[in-house]
Order: sequence, then structure tokens, then C-alpha cells
Amino acid sequence: MATRITRALRAVAVLCLGAVLAGPALADHRSEIESKSATALDQLRGHAREMEKLLKRASGVLVFPDVVEMTFGEGGRYGEGALLIEGKPVAYYATAGAPHGVAVNEGRKAEVILFMTREALIKFRNTIDWRVGVSEGVTRVRMDERGRLETPRTVPPVLGFTFSDRGLMGHLDLDGTSINRIAR
Repeated sequence: MATRITRALRAVAVLCLGAVLAGPALADHRSEIESKSATALDQLRGHAREMEKLLKRASGVLVFPDVVEMTFGEGGRYGEGALLIEGKPVAYYATAGAPHGVAVNEGRKAEVILFMTREALIKFRNTIDWRVGVSEGVTRVRMDERGRLETPRTVPPVLGFTFSDRGLMGHLDLDGTSINRIAR
């Protein structure tokens, strides 16, 4: 009996070690992040016709093309993405935060943050562990019933979008989200 337990414990230890070592191997490569980011931005443009103007006006665009909701334990969400300046990737970031409780049938979820001023972009790039609502406020953008974006008259320094395959998800709050630069 003791040998069975010892074998089972060894098997569990080997599986845990394999999972820990495989983690970095499963992370997205920069080319995959860039490709997914381009696809996510195309999808975002398709949700609202004014989006192209905002994207062109932004000093920087932070795209997390595939944010995964984790449902085990206390839950959470995680995604990797790229910071684009003038349409070119300049750095890679990870986002993590509390779960949104997005239904499985919503499909893939993406988050995009637009830095509308150079100052907001510089502040973001110079902050370690940038937190939405603490380091900088992010104004959520929603869509009205006619399919147009609801933005304030004066465009805030930082705008945030959360969307799925079905459209913009203006009801989701990004406050408390932590964003950190990663090596890729």
C-alpha cells in the first residue's frame, strides 16, 4: 500500500514539474502575438466605423487579442499583447485582473487600450505594474443603440475597449487590471 502511495505521489510530482516547465514553452511567441493583435484590431474596426479615426489619432495602441478567463480557485483573467506605435509593435505586455464572468458563449475576448496623448503613453511606458484606475484612469468606450461609439466631447488621455466575437462589451470594467512588460 505504501508503495502505491509513493508511486502516485511521484507521478503527481512529475506532472506538476512538467506543467511548470511547459508553461514558458506554451507562451505566445512575438509573431503570434503580432498576428493575433492585427486580427483583433481588424475585428474592433468592424464593430464601429469611427474606430479607424481613434486608432490613427492614438499615440499608442495596446492590444491584448486573447484574454482568457480562469475559473478555478478565485479565478482571474490573463492575456499577452503588444504595444503598437504608428502601427508597429515596440514592446510586449501581459494583463491580469479579476475575472469578468464572461459567458463561454461570448467566444474570444480581447482588450484594447488607446493612449490618446503622448504624455499618457510615456507615463505608461515608464511605470512598472501599471494599474488601471490607480496609475491612470481608463475611460471605457461603449456603443449606442445606433452602433456608434459613445465618447466624451473631449477625448480623455486613455480609452479602453473590451470586445468579443459578438461585439463591444462596454459593461466590463478594467479597474484593477495590472499590466506589465514581458520579454518576447
